Amino acid sequence: MKKGFLEKLKKISEKGVCGYPRATVAYYDPDNKRAFKVAAGIVPSEGADPERLERWISEMTGVQKGAFINEQIYKFIIINDAKSVVITDGIIGCPHEEGIDYPENSSCPQCPFWAIRDRFTGEIIH
Repeated sequence: MKKGFLEKLKKISEKGVCGYPRATVAYYDPDNKRAFKVAAGIVPSEGADPERLERWISEMTGVQKGAFINEQIYKFIIINDAKSVVITDGIIGCPHEEGIDYPENSSCPQCPFWAIRDRFTGEIIH
């Protein structure tokens, strides 16, 4: 049975900071309704960029409710021997990638919701 992996992810993140490597899990969506993209990275040491990064997308159910995706994230964290796990509390921005899906230093044309908001607080900034 694939249910329960979201709970397992939350449980390991609740342990707090236990060292490196550290896994990060962040959710993205064109607005703040239902995440359809999640990215998980493995940060090997303090101040380092992630050395491994995986992304999952589910437009039908959303990634937070997708049992298969949560299982894959959990396995990614375990396989990479993460000592700590940091998971965003909610959706932290647009699922499109700056410099890949739209020009750098500009707003995503597909996600006007985030163009005027702080991605971490959701508060309007313009």
